[in-house]
Amino acid sequence: MAAKGKDYFKALYRVAKVINSSLEPSKVLEEIVKAVSQTMGAKASVIRLLRPRRRELILGAAYGLSKGYLRKGKVLVEKSGLDKEALQGGAVCLLDAQSDPRFQYPERARAEGIRSLCVVPLKVGRKSIGVLRVYSPRKREWKPQEIEFLEAVANLSAIALENARLHKALQTDYDLLVAHKYRLDDN
Repeated sequence: MAAKGKDYFKALYRVAKVINSSLEPSKVLEEIVKAVSQTMGAKASVIRLLRPRRRELILGAAYGLSKGYLRKGKVLVEKSGLDKEALQGGAVCLLDAQSDPRFQYPERARAEGIRSLCVVPLKVGRKSIGVLRVYSPRKREWKPQEIEFLEAVANLSAIALENARLHKALQTDYDLLVAHKYRLDDN
């Protein structure tokens, strides 16, 4: 038990270092899903982000899933009960994704070798901006400390995305200010 706790701590530390070292969202998210999968001993993990109209979750980063599975179709919030539930509250874990009606693509889960999964929301303040999903090839009861770890990583992921967004907005404002200054200097 203590060794697992240390693994979670090391993984959180690694995620925090990645977030602190880059403002490039794709690089950060790729490192996060890799660290989550490896730490949890899971088949795969994915971060999906809400589109602006909040109807669809698009791929932010994935680790451990085939390209065919990733291209299975749109993940629509209204058709994915587990994502809808997670976006409205907290963690949602399925013992058997292949038979649970909340999972949008059960036949694709079977073909990919996915049995259980756990989904936690990425939140900025009280607003959900996406989800972190972790997939297991076998039926798995998700332990409270595993869910806490996933929630912590999801929160760090949301912070990383918000920091990158704010940095980009600040850079744009700065570029506009500099361009305006040069126009004034030329006159």
